[in-house]
Amino acid sequence: MGGEPNSARIGGEELTTEKRPELVKGIGLFGAISVVAGTMIGTAIFVVPSRMLQLVGSPARVLAVWVFAGALSLCGALGYAELGAALPKAGGEYVYIYRAYAPWLGFLYAWTQFVIAKSTSIAAIATGFVLYLSYFFPQLASPFWQRQASFAGHAATFSLTGLQIGAVAMIALLSGINVLGVRRAGVVQTLFTASKLLVLAVLIILGLALGKGSFEHFSALSPASLHPGWLAAFGVATVSALWAYDGWNNLSMVAGEVENPQRNMPRALILGTVVVITVYVFVNISYFYVVAPSNALGTQTIAADAARVFLGKAGGAFIAIGVMISTFATLNGSILSGSRVPYAAALDGLFPEPIASVHPRFRTPAVSIAAQAVIASLFALTGQYDALYTKAIFSEFLFYALVTAGIFVLRRREPALERPYRTWGYPVVPGIFVLLAVVLLANTVFQQRTDSLWGLGLVGTGIPVYFLWRLWQRRKGRG
Repeated sequence: MGGEPNSARIGGEELTTEKRPELVKGIGLFGAISVVAGTMIGTAIFVVPSRMLQLVGSPARVLAVWVFAGALSLCGALGYAELGAALPKAGGEYVYIYRAYAPWLGFLYAWTQFVIAKSTSIAAIATGFVLYLSYFFPQLASPFWQRQASFAGHAATFSLTGLQIGAVAMIALLSGINVLGVRRAGVVQTLFTASKLLVLAVLIILGLALGKGSFEHFSALSPASLHPGWLAAFGVATVSALWAYDGWNNLSMVAGEVENPQRNMPRALILGTVVVITVYVFVNISYFYVVAPSNALGTQTIAADAARVFLGKAGGAFIAIGVMISTFATLNGSILSGSRVPYAAALDGLFPEPIASVHPRFRTPAVSIAAQAVIASLFALTGQYDALYTKAIFSEFLFYALVTAGIFVLRRREPALERPYRTWGYPVVPGIFVLLAVVLLANTVFQQRTDSLWGLGLVGTGIPVYFLWRLWQRRKGRG
């Protein structure tokens, strides 16, 4: 367990100067597929179809959005497959951006993920798990601790609920499992991903077999479908679908721990994404077969409404359990993947050095996992994460576009780089992804200007931090 030579790294390339513990390659093909599918399938598939129907006006168009967004995600996954096989290093997107562009841009990505995007996402997922657990234990939603205080003559009430405490407990539990070894985390991910796929399979099979619905629902049109701005609404609905598909990129962050990454990275990215696209399309067919469009427009719990049709009162409990299973796997995958980004940045000297340490026994980035857990827990305790996470989503696709464009940059700059897998359909497939990503970003700016500007602002907060960090390192003689 003493480790291999590896003390420093520049843009993903390791410089051998001394022995230190290294991450262990403990994620096999099925574990890798589970990271892809398990982090993609979260709570969104249980709720967003109704919102999408409100935007585009018909179930048929909702299905078209799912197929379009799935194809776009697959184009992105095909590009990431080339980068993951060529640069199978911990940190994924951080490594690609650093290598293709510049250290400061790599830092901005790592900063955004570590301090805002991934941490608020983990807080939101953990809270969502406990929220659905409160379906069975309503007391979790009640205040656990409450205190009043006065500041400058203004009274304020501070309280903690079971939701907040439970979310912190979930973050601590799964962070602990991840510290104990990547193999253990991978087994947990595989088991719970299989369970959530089973839940969705039940929704599909029983919905179509026992739902007593009608396929005529798919030809129904609402007044919104005739609105001249429906194409822009299609774009907004696509963003909702892309949120549901989000997560296919997470495997790249743990590429350094994937067994035979040159072979398994491309296979897992492509197979995992295709599985999720197929499941999403069929579960939406089941939803709208069972639930009439007029009813679907007026609900925010379409999955529960559909389940009640063929399971009666037990339908609500079934969906609650399904969402808990889904969020558990998503939370585990997010903690597993997210912690590798600050670890990789610290190896390059862009984050504090202790974050780059590897546990000598468990061979995991324990300090990075713990630091991520602390930030996520603070967000969970304060409850101030929903708005930040929503605003940070814009930055996600901004970085997706940069990473995929990096394929073109690296093919030109480093033609001799070994590429065990080359993107199918290059340059058309990655070009389509970058183009459509830019179009979606522009549409988001036009349709949701405030959130978009906030998203750019959140990313921009890393610029002064980067230069201050570099200045401090130069003064310490490390730059």
